[in-house]
Amino acid sequence: MERIFGRPIVTQEQMRARIRELGKQITTDYAGMDCVLVGVLKGAYAFYADLARAIRIPIRVDFLMVTSEGSQTKSSGKVKTVKMVTELTEDIKGKDVLLVEDIVDSGLTAQYLVKTLAKKKPRSIKVCTLLSKPERRVINVTIDYVGFKIPNKYVVGYGLDYQQKYRNLPYLAVLDMEGDQE
Repeated sequence: MERIFGRPIVTQEQMRARIRELGKQITTDYAGMDCVLVGVLKGAYAFYADLARAIRIPIRVDFLMVTSEGSQTKSSGKVKTVKMVTELTEDIKGKDVLLVEDIVDSGLTAQYLVKTLAKKKPRSIKVCTLLSKPERRVINVTIDYVGFKIPNKYVVGYGLDYQQKYRNLPYLAVLDMEGDQE
């Protein structure tokens, strides 16, 4: 029998409260603007959906899919594009883009996406992430909205995975590698 998770690091209640706060701040900051929320799949799907519902102004929605990791618990340091930015369904030229990430650790993926989206000539681009791991940063990237700063631990749940598992946990947990073995 496979164990499902490790030690909780952010509870479901803490997550809900923080996302409501982020939603209020984004609502204020983007009032009167033409906002396009661009979610980075797969990891940000749960955060993205809850955040979108917490924002109280009209927004447009779109998604990208990128990966910088395989099945390992450390980032590979390379960004592999699975769905090209040019495949956005929304034209972002002249619009205000809010890029929604699950986690920013090295900063490589966020920097890559901001540069790639900037080629589409939006009026502005900001980054919102559920989790930030500042001690893992190898590139200085601006993160405008941060849900939680966490230590350099591998976390799963609330959209984040290990080998495509555990995304469905309603909270965040530090992966218990010993618990994942028979």
